[in-house]
Amino acid sequence: MSTVSAVQVSPKVGDAFFSQNCVDLISRSLGGQIIACSDEFFASAQNLISSSTPIRREGVYVDTGAWYDGWETRRHNPEPSDWVIAKVGASSGRISGIEIDTAFFVGNHAPAVSVEATYSPNKIPDANAFWTPILPRVPCGPSQRHLFQLETPTSEAYTHVRLQMYPDGGIARFRVYGNVIPVFPADLDIRLDLAHMYLGGLVVQCSNQHFGRKDNLILPGRGINMGDGWETARSREPGHVDWVIVKLGTKGYIDDVLVDTNHFKGNYPKEVILEATDSPDHVPSPDCTWEVILPAHKLGPHMEHAFSDLENVSTPKTHIRMIIVPDGGVKRLRVCGRRASL
Repeated sequence: MSTVSAVQVSPKVGDAFFSQNCVDLISRSLGGQIIACSDEFFASAQNLISSSTPIRREGVYVDTGAWYDGWETRRHNPEPSDWVIAKVGASSGRISGIEIDTAFFVGNHAPAVSVEATYSPNKIPDANAFWTPILPRVPCGPSQRHLFQLETPTSEAYTHVRLQMYPDGGIARFRVYGNVIPVFPADLDIRLDLAHMYLGGLVVQCSNQHFGRKDNLILPGRGINMGDGWETARSREPGHVDWVIVKLGTKGYIDDVLVDTNHFKGNYPKEVILEATDSPDHVPSPDCTWEVILPAHKLGPHMEHAFSDLENVSTPKTHIRMIIVPDGGVKRLRVCGRRASL
């Protein structure tokens, strides 16, 4: 059994690292699922994997008591712990970090937690599943984010994670940061969305994400509202542009690109410009050469824009940069093409 070592980091440090290098493997937006739990009497375990920030509704009560945006179990647990099992949204993933958020749980928060992981071909791991410790039992405080970064990402890929809290209580959010292990077809001529999260795509950098997170751009589906796209703050300076850089899941030949402004009706960008590069770096260096593959093109509200007449795509690329003029919101970015090699 491999030994996993983790250190607690501040939210500022954790956010900076995980935002550039990882995705939340169990997020509902990525297809993550809560498949089993020991108890959820006061608040549903499904809330744990919501991508939204926890909220409070002071003075709101439901049948079982005060309303909470999180997972809360009964008092006086006769067992050592309560537990919940979450399934990774993609095929599997390597884990780099854990977040336990006890937002608004004060006096009823989980005093301590631990996290384990397993690889299972079954939706629900059977009794013979071997659970690898990822985060040893650690104390938790009330209404705060607890972030833990593994000293090195796990060498094994996992499909399920198990969170235990000792002995009972409440947790608002559970996030498992890591990298998707993509499953590619053997045929190199099969067209793929090279940027998709399921195939290992990562949004590594952006100029601004004031209203909507950059990572939303490469999620599955077209989303449910304006909140699950990428949206920047309003600009006030002449000549302003916003931009985002996506690291493709695999180096490939780009055939066509789709820019979707679904749900953005009065705040879509005026224009879009697309550039691409072939870089060995996770984040291309400032002196990297970017080639324009789509010159400035007007965008419309609440619609898909398909671009197939691209320039400078005869050689394979590793990253794509989308520039929006001057600001606004984009729901999804699809980069369709073929892998360069096995």
